Amino acid sequence: MKNTIKAFLLSLVALFSINFTTLAQDAVAVEEVEVTEAVAEVAAVAEAPAADAEAMEEDIHLGQTFVDFYQGMGLYKFFDFDNGGWKYLVMLCIAFLLLYLAIVKEFEPLLLLPIAFGMLLTNLPGAGMFHEELFSGGHVHWQEFANGAGLLDYLYLGVKLGIYPCLIFIGVGAMTDFGPLLANPKSLLLGAAAQLGIFLAFFGARLLGFDAAEAGSIGIIGGADGPTAIFLTSKLAPHLLGPIAVAAYSYMALVPVIQPPIMRLLTTKEERNIVMKQVRSVSKKEKIIFPILVATIVSLLLPDAAALIGCLMLGNLLKECGVTERLSKTVQNELMNICTIFLGITVGATATADTFLSWATIGILIMGICAFAFGSAGGVLLAKFMNLFLKNKINPLIGSAGVSAVPMAARVSQTIGQEENPSNYLLMHAMGPNVAGVIGSAVAAGIMLSMLG
Repeated sequence: MKNTIKAFLLSLVALFSINFTTLAQDAVAVEEVEVTEAVAEVAAVAEAPAADAEAMEEDIHLGQTFVDFYQGMGLYKFFDFDNGGWKYLVMLCIAFLLLYLAIVKEFEPLLLLPIAFGMLLTNLPGAGMFHEELFSGGHVHWQEFANGAGLLDYLYLGVKLGIYPCLIFIGVGAMTDFGPLLANPKSLLLGAAAQLGIFLAFFGARLLGFDAAEAGSIGIIGGADGPTAIFLTSKLAPHLLGPIAVAAYSYMALVPVIQPPIMRLLTTKEERNIVMKQVRSVSKKEKIIFPILVATIVSLLLPDAAALIGCLMLGNLLKECGVTERLSKTVQNELMNICTIFLGITVGATATADTFLSWATIGILIMGICAFAFGSAGGVLLAKFMNLFLKNKINPLIGSAGVSAVPMAARVSQTIGQEENPSNYLLMHAMGPNVAGVIGSAVAAGIMLSMLG
């Protein structure tokens, strides 16, 4: 019995020990869980500010991205009036006006339209298509092209290096008939007299405060020859290329408006009624020899004019020799059209807001129209003077065609002449001084370049 009771008591002690150990282990486990949860809570509390800060930083970065995107838009620069944003808007309005004149009014559309569109592209803020600093100081900064030049910067090299105007002159030569000039060599003098406006405008620009190189570039507007004006300006005053090109081609388009009042003012009704004898026919041999002779003589006397005169006469020789018909057609069409597009767009690109919107531009426009008017008057007045000594009188109206706006100026002479006498046909007579004016303006550009370049 005692043994049974003793065994029972030992069993209770063992059971109690086991239960106590289990409870102790459970307590420790619970305590560990509680400690772990407490540590996790503490860690969560510690990490919460860092997570919030990271989320806040991400939100700030995203917001700054949107701000940067907005500020990079052209619209932002348009309305940034404190930094001259209004200038872009004004220049775009001018570009739209020129596009209207080219498309609707057909004012020299082949060149005025590309010029206007080039002006549109260069004045779209943020587009980065043209950078004036690459050509600052009249030089090409080749090392800067690696830093991100725009499309128009590369195309402008054709203007800066004098490539496009010369190539266009090859096409002009191939489309020019020097027959009327050869039939009446006296018309060469009328073409020379019409360059009077170039030199008078030069002195006028000097009085307005332009330096000699700028004045020479402004004066060449009076020659009414766009490629020549661009060629000379790109050499002497490239920073004025945009305003001068726009003025030159605008006034060329306005020949039917500008010239008639001057022609009527300087001539009498009797002089406008003069009927000129029919010009003689010119042989093929004369037409072939003429461009070769002119290119040689002018280049020897005035080397700076060799590029323009040489290209002009090359084009004419391709046309007249009769053995290069395919080349003649190419330079009259494909080459001429490609160069005209590139020339117009890149010249328009130089008309940036800072350059174009200035008092200098107003001065250029004023002196440009004066040069054009004086050039037209010079040819008329010389024709009147020549009539004092000639048996076969010259109709002074053809003198105004001495400006090289071919063939528009010659057509104006024809129109004004027929107003007085419907049976009077002056077109072929006026083409003589008209094509002489092309040579005269190139020679005048060569003189300016040799004296001022």
